[in-house]
Amino acid sequence: MSKLTIGRLAMATGTKVETVRYYERIGLLGAPARSEGNYRVYSETELGRLSFIRRARDLGFTLEQIRELLGMSDDRSRSCGAVDNLAREHLAAVDRKIADLRALRRELGNLVEQCSHGTIADCRIIEALGPMTRD
Repeated sequence: MSKLTIGRLAMATGTKVETVRYYERIGLLGAPARSEGNYRVYSETELGRLSFIRRARDLGFTLEQIRELLGMSDDRSRSCGAVDNLAREHLAAVDRKIADLRALRRELGNLVEQCSHGTIADCRIIEALGPMTRD
């Protein structure tokens, strides 16, 4: 598999064609070579880079963090300390989100437990969501 069309590249990485074009526009992927018919053609290098981007996105890294990671990965002799720091910061952010989601779950669970299955006029969930005018 030496040369790939944009469709095959997208399929091989589970990425939408428009997303591949977007990554090119914002500079995460370089401009691809072109065929005689002016079609984009991609090599194994672009396949690897797009796979890297896709996996990083799956792990929740932002596009700016991915840009940093790609920049670091391009310098193979560099210490991986900066990568480790970026990953630790991202892990801390994930932990904060998990804590927020757990608190949200507890609060929502408490609301659901208070449900008396009566009418909307007596609904504790609606009441907790905010003040409403009652007729």
